[in-house]
Amino acid sequence: MIENNILNELKKEITEVEYSTYISKMKYDENASKSDLVVFIVPNIYIANWIKTKYSEQIAHLFEIYRKIKPEIRIIVESQKKDVKSLKTPGNKPQVKNILNPSYTFDSFIVGESNKFAYEIAKKISEKKAEAYNPVWIYGGTGLGKTHILNAIGNSVSEKNKTVIYVTAEQFLNDFLTRIQNNTMDRFRDKYRNCDYLLIDDVQFFGGKEKIQEEFFHTFNELHSKKSQIVMTSDKTPKQILGLEERLKSRFEWGMIADIQPPGLETKIAIIIQKCRLNQIEIDKEIINYLASNINNVRQIEGIILKLNAQASIIGQNISLTMAKNAIKDTQKENLENITLENIIKTVSKELNIKPSEIKSKSRNKTIANARRIVIYLGRTLTPNSMPHLAQFLNMKDHSSVSKAMKMITTEITENINTKMMIDEMKKKIQSEQDDKTM
Repeated sequence: MIENNILNELKKEITEVEYSTYISKMKYDENASKSDLVVFIVPNIYIANWIKTKYSEQIAHLFEIYRKIKPEIRIIVESQKKDVKSLKTPGNKPQVKNILNPSYTFDSFIVGESNKFAYEIAKKISEKKAEAYNPVWIYGGTGLGKTHILNAIGNSVSEKNKTVIYVTAEQFLNDFLTRIQNNTMDRFRDKYRNCDYLLIDDVQFFGGKEKIQEEFFHTFNELHSKKSQIVMTSDKTPKQILGLEERLKSRFEWGMIADIQPPGLETKIAIIIQKCRLNQIEIDKEIINYLASNINNVRQIEGIILKLNAQASIIGQNISLTMAKNAIKDTQKENLENITLENIIKTVSKELNIKPSEIKSKSRNKTIANARRIVIYLGRTLTPNSMPHLAQFLNMKDHSSVSKAMKMITTEITENINTKMMIDEMKKKIQSEQDDKTM
C-alpha cells in the first residue's frame, strides 16, 4: 500500500526512537480517507499532537510525491474515532466545513483565573448565540488555549446541527486566492457567508493585507446582519494589529473582548495531572510541581510529558525528577541554539508589516531602519551571532554600522517604554515559536 511506503520513507528521515515511539503507532483509516484527505488513527492524544506538530507536513509532502496531490492529514485518537465529525449531514448540507479536533472540548479544558472569562464567554455562545457577544475576540500568547476554545465551541454547536466553519486566517486567505484564480468567488462567498458559526484563528495574519481585509469586511457584515456568531482569536487586541483597517478594528470591538493570560502554578499542575491521567502516565507529585514551575504554556506541557514518557518507556524506568530536570534543560538549550536570524527577521517584518527584503536593503526609510535596528538587537541578545556576521546578513557596510545601530536601539529601549514593550513582545513571540517547534 502507498500508505506503508510513505511511512517507510518517513522512517528514513527520522530517528529510530522517534519512529518506534510515534510513527509506528499510526494506523491508516481506509474508510475515512479520500483522495484529498488522509486519516490516521493513533492510541492517545499525546501521540496525535506530536505527529500533527512534527510530521504532518512531511507526511503530506510524501503523499504529494506518490499521489501527485497534496492531501489534508488528519490524526484521530482511537477512543474518539466514533466522535469524529462528518463533513456532511443528511440532506447533503455541510455541518462542519473544516476539521475540528475532537479532543478539544469544554470538558477537557482546564479552567483557571488566567482563562476563566474567555471560557465562560465561549460556553455561553455555544449554548445559545448571543447578540451582545457578537463578535467575540479572544487574544493571548502562543500555546495558551485559544485554538482549544475555538474547537470546543465548534464541537459543541455542531452537535446541535449548526453549520460551523473553523479556519485559520491564513487558510481563509489561501482559499480566497484559489477561488480568484479559479474564478469561483461565488462559491467562496456562499461558503463563508452562510454559516451559523464562523470560528477564525490568528486574525492578526490579516494585518497589512488590503484585499483580504476588504473581502472579510463584507463577510463580517453579512454574517453579523444574519445574527450568525463570529468568534476570532489573535495574539493581540484589534487596536494593536498593525496594518488592520480602522473599520475592521471598530467592528471587531462591537461585541466582547476576552484575554487569556499564561496559566498560574495551580492551573499548570491541574493540566499536568489531567494529561497524565488521560494517557495513564504515572508521575510523582514532586515532579509535577517541578514541571509546573518551569514550563510556560500548555503546549510546552504536552511536549515535555511526551518526551519524558517516551524516554521512560525506552529505558524501562519510571519518570524521575532528574529526567524532568534534564528534559527542561535540554529544551531550553535547544530553543536558544535553534533561534536563527531568519526567525528573527521573519517575526520583525511580520510585526511591522514590511518585507524581510526591505530590512536587508539599503533603504533609510525610518520604519525600515528601525526594523533593522530591532533585528540587530534581537540578533545580539537571542543568538551568538557576531557584529560582522550581522553586518553581512543585513548587507550593512561593516561591524561598526551594526555597533552604532545597537547603541541607538539600546538607548531607545531605555528611554521609550513603548519600544521596550514592543521588542519584549517580539522576543517572547520568537521564543514561543521556537518552543512550539521543539515540543
